[in-house]
Amino acid sequence: MSQSSEPKKSKTQVFGARLFSTLLLWGIVTGVFMSSNPWCYVALVSLLGFFGVWEYFQMTKKGGLPALPRWGRFVSASYFLTVAYFLCTKGHAGLEMIFGLDVMFIMLLMMGGFIIQLRKPIDGKQTATAIAVTTLGFVYVVVSFSFLARLIFLPEQEGSVPGAWLIIWLVVVTKFADMGAYIVGSLIGKHKMIPHISPGKTWQGFFGALFFSLLAGCGLFALLAEPLSILGSWAWVIGLSLLLSLLAIVGDLAESVLKRSIGVKDSGQTLPGIGGALDLIDSICFTAPVLYFILKYLPVGG
Repeated sequence: MSQSSEPKKSKTQVFGARLFSTLLLWGIVTGVFMSSNPWCYVALVSLLGFFGVWEYFQMTKKGGLPALPRWGRFVSASYFLTVAYFLCTKGHAGLEMIFGLDVMFIMLLMMGGFIIQLRKPIDGKQTATAIAVTTLGFVYVVVSFSFLARLIFLPEQEGSVPGAWLIIWLVVVTKFADMGAYIVGSLIGKHKMIPHISPGKTWQGFFGALFFSLLAGCGLFALLAEPLSILGSWAWVIGLSLLLSLLAIVGDLAESVLKRSIGVKDSGQTLPGIGGALDLIDSICFTAPVLYFILKYLPVGG
C-alpha cells in the first residue's frame, strides 16, 4: 500500500522559508549583540546547544538506536549551566577551568551510564551501544558547540563581551559556506560530490561555499579590522576563512552521516526551511572548536 505524503515544496518555497527563518534568527542575534550582556550571549548558545542535543536523542529514538536520553539531557543541561557560570563570572580566566569541566562531565556521563545499566539486564550489544551513543551525543553536540561561548571571552580586550565580533565573524563565515553551497548548487550544481551520503551536494556547491565564506570573512575583516584584530593578518584571515568553510561542509556532512546511518531523514522541524536546531548548529560544532584552538595556541598574526 502506498502511503500518502505531503507534496514536495518547490525550491522557491524552500528558499522563502529558509530566508524567513534566517532573518528571524539574525534578529534574535542582533538583539543579543546589542545587549552587550554576557549572560544573554551564553544563554543563547546554551539554549541552541540544548535544543540540538534534545533533537539528537529524538533522532536516535526515531532510528531505533539505544541511548540514555534522560541522563544525557540532564548532564547536558548541568554542563551548560556550569559553563555559563564560569564564563560569565570569571571571563577570560574561566577558560582554563572549563577544560577540566569537559573531562569531568564526560567522565560523569560515562560512569553514570554504566551505573544506570547496572539496574537493567544485559541486552547484548544494545547495552554498550546505549552508553556509547549517549557519550557521542554529549561530545559531538554539547562540548563542541560550547566552544562558541568560549570564543566570546577568548580575546583579552576590554568589555563585558570582548569576543562579540569574533563570534559574529565565525557564524557569518560558517553560514555563508552553507548559503554558498545551497545557492550555487541549486543554480548550476551538476556533478554530485558524495551521493551516497548527501545526494544534493555538488562540486559546484562546494566551490560556491569556499567563495562565499572567503568573501564574507575578508569583507567583515576589511570593515572591522580593529575589533577583529585577534585574527591577525590578511594571510590568516584568508586561510582561516577557507579552513572554516571546509570544516562547515564537513560538519554538515557529519550530520548527514549520522542521519543515514540510523535511517532518519530530519533532526527536527523547529525552523522552517532550515530544519531543527541541530541542522542549524551542526557546522558550527566543527568550526568553533578549531577556530578556538588556532587562536589560543598558534601565533596568529605573529
